[in-house]
Amino acid sequence: MPLPVRYQLLKKDGLARRGRLHTPHGVAETPAFMPVGTQGTIKGILPDHVRATDSQIILANTYHLMLRPGEKTVAKLGDLHRFMAWDGPILTDSGGFQVFSLSDINKISDDGVTFKSHIDGAMVHLTPERSMQVQNDLGADIMMAFDECPSSTAPIAYQREAVDRTLRWAELCLQSHSRPADQALFGIVQGGLSPELRLHCAQKLIAMDFPGYAVGGLAVGEGFEQMKQVLGWITPVLPEDKPRYLMGVGYPRDIVAAVASGIDMFDCVLPTRNGRNAYAFTAAGAIRLRNAVHTEATGPIEEGCDCYACRTFTRGAIRHYFSAGEMLGPILVSIHNIRFYQRFMTDLRASLDQGTFADFAASDPRCRLAGGTEIGIDGELPEVVQG
Repeated sequence: MPLPVRYQLLKKDGLARRGRLHTPHGVAETPAFMPVGTQGTIKGILPDHVRATDSQIILANTYHLMLRPGEKTVAKLGDLHRFMAWDGPILTDSGGFQVFSLSDINKISDDGVTFKSHIDGAMVHLTPERSMQVQNDLGADIMMAFDECPSSTAPIAYQREAVDRTLRWAELCLQSHSRPADQALFGIVQGGLSPELRLHCAQKLIAMDFPGYAVGGLAVGEGFEQMKQVLGWITPVLPEDKPRYLMGVGYPRDIVAAVASGIDMFDCVLPTRNGRNAYAFTAAGAIRLRNAVHTEATGPIEEGCDCYACRTFTRGAIRHYFSAGEMLGPILVSIHNIRFYQRFMTDLRASLDQGTFADFAASDPRCRLAGGTEIGIDGELPEVVQG
C-alpha cells in the first residue's frame, strides 16, 4: 500500500536537507514551518490571511479538540479541513504534551493517563488507542503517536521509564490506527538529554517502520547547545527517505541549527502568541509595539515586509489598537510574525537550493534571533512570551 505522506529529498547541503512533503491535501516545501491552530483555528486570523503568509501546512491540537467540541463533532462537520476552512495539509499532535504540561495529572500508567479537564474538571482517560481514534476522526494528513513527554531535566530513571512507555504506546498506536491509507502516523523520539536513551528510542521506532519521525522532549527547559547536541545524536540514524520533525521549536536561531542537523519540519506558537502580546519579529530585532516610541511612527512594522499588516497599517496605528484593547492589533502583529517566519523559511530553502546554506546561516541576521538574547531595535532587551 502506498504511503499517504511521502518525503522527496531534492538536495543536501552538508546534513541540511531540501525536500518536498507530498500529502493527500497538497505539497509542503521543506524545511517547513507550521503555524499552530490549537483550537482548530490560527487564533484571530482568517484562513485566507494564513495562506497569504505562504504557510503551506498547519497544526491542530488533539487534546483541546477532543475536549471541545469533541472529535465526533468535528467529523460530522466534515473533518478538520472543512472545520478549519483549510484545504492544505494539516498535522495533529497526539495530545500527550498538553496532558503532561497543562493538566492536573492524577495517574500515569502503562495504559495511559487520567487527568482533569481544564475546561470543566471532568476526569478524562487518554490512552494510545483513544489518541488514535480521536486523530482518525479529526482527519489530519499527519498524526502523531501518543508519547510521554517529561521535562528534559527529569531524573534519568524517570526518563528511562518514559522511553519504555513511549515505545509500548507507539506499538499500540500502530495497531489501532484505522486509516493508514490516507493518514500518516509519525513516531516520536524521547529520551531527554541521554544519548543512550535517545538512540535506543530512535532505533526501536525505526524498526516499527513509521512513515515519519519526530523529535520530542525539546523546547521544554534545555538550552540551545543541549538541543543541538540531542539532534546531533538522533538525526544521523533516522531514515533519509522519511520526514523529520522537531516538535515545538522555535526561534529562527533554533530552526537554522536544527536544519543544519537534518530536520525538515517545525512548529511553534511563538509567532502568534507573541503577536498577541505586541511583540513583532523583524530582521533587526524585536519590536514591542506597546512602547511609546511608536505612538506617531508612520512606518510599517518592518520595512520591506510584504505582509498585509506592513502594506496597510502604520506602527502608530497598530500601537493604538493595542492601547485601546482592539482585536485588530493582535491580529495584525500575528499576521506579520507568521509572514516573517515564512519569508525566513523561503530564504532558507533558497540557500539550500543554491548550495549557500552555510553562508546564509553565518550572515543573515535573522539566523541569530533567539528569545531574550538579541537587542531589539527599540534599544532594550525584548520581553518574550514563550510557549
